[in-house]
Amino acid sequence: MTTFAVHRMRHKATLTVGLATAVGALLVAPLPAQAEAATRSKPTIVLVHGAFADASSWNDVIMELRRDGYPVLATANPLRGLTGDAAYLKSVLKNVKGPVVLVGHSYGGAVISKAAVGNSSVKALVYIAAFLPDKGESALALSNKYPGSTLGPNTQQWTYRLPGGGTGVELTIKQDKFRKQFAADVPARQAATMAAAQRPVAVAALEEKATAAAWKTIPTWSLIATGDKNIPPAAQRWMARRAHASTVEVEASHAVSVSRPHKTAGFIDKAARATR
Repeated sequence: MTTFAVHRMRHKATLTVGLATAVGALLVAPLPAQAEAATRSKPTIVLVHGAFADASSWNDVIMELRRDGYPVLATANPLRGLTGDAAYLKSVLKNVKGPVVLVGHSYGGAVISKAAVGNSSVKALVYIAAFLPDKGESALALSNKYPGSTLGPNTQQWTYRLPGGGTGVELTIKQDKFRKQFAADVPARQAATMAAAQRPVAVAALEEKATAAAWKTIPTWSLIATGDKNIPPAAQRWMARRAHASTVEVEASHAVSVSRPHKTAGFIDKAARATR
């Protein structure tokens, strides 16, 4: 056999092996359409931040959930008033196709409780160190139901102008008190950045009473932050028991989604799996 013939046979064998490997890979790896269908089969996780925070407080949680194949949307919470904030969230939910797991942190819990009423697409409510108000209750009243909150003396007030005229009052946490109050287990440099970027909340939002409670008709989950100095853990436990929520306790500050993103995302994933 000539050298040329041997070379041709070896080349043909290489092509055959390469083709077989490629075909095998196609059989094992999911096709793009299959991967897309798998993602579509999972509910969209809609994340709602609370007072003194913004949507970036969910960043590490978002990465974990997306790694698990969930579509995720972290929406901006206006923090101006419960009725208006819930109406805004409702408008966001109208643009989300398919089932939804609605997640609220802190005051965001009051917002999701109102916004989800009558929405059949919302399959689970997940409260992360959050308020679960009943009709006639405000976030401020619930935070004072049990001792332990040190938020009041660590805030400062600002006056702002309302669009239609008049003024309102909003709160921020004093920057030099922010880490101890809100994010004690977050690295100091990161907490300082959070303090500078915090979103103020209107006092009217914290004082406004709920008119409905979606947790009465939608499966509910509650993560309790045991080191919380904004919402006393005792208040979180009481609200969770009343709502017959599936609960987990995490040793963390109020900023648990920042300091414990893996545990937070895992809890949300557990709630989402239960909806299937």
